[in-house]
Amino acid sequence: MSETPVGLGIAEKFFGLIAIIIGALTVYYTYLSPPDLPLGVQSVGWFISIFITAGFVLIAVGILLMIAKAE
Repeated sequence: MSETPVGLGIAEKFFGLIAIIIGALTVYYTYLSPPDLPLGVQSVGWFISIFITAGFVLIAVGILLMIAKAE
């Protein structure tokens, strides 16, 4: 069996950690800082949910990268 390059495993874990951090920040700031809307503008609640969902997807991808074995 061939050896997996060490750099590949380290890069995979590093980018997994970056994805988790970016996803967590996206969810946190989107949830706590909804946009200030001027009068007469419709609600953008459905649009906010898209970003929160994308943040959770990034967190899930990051977790998968962290627990996966490089082969």
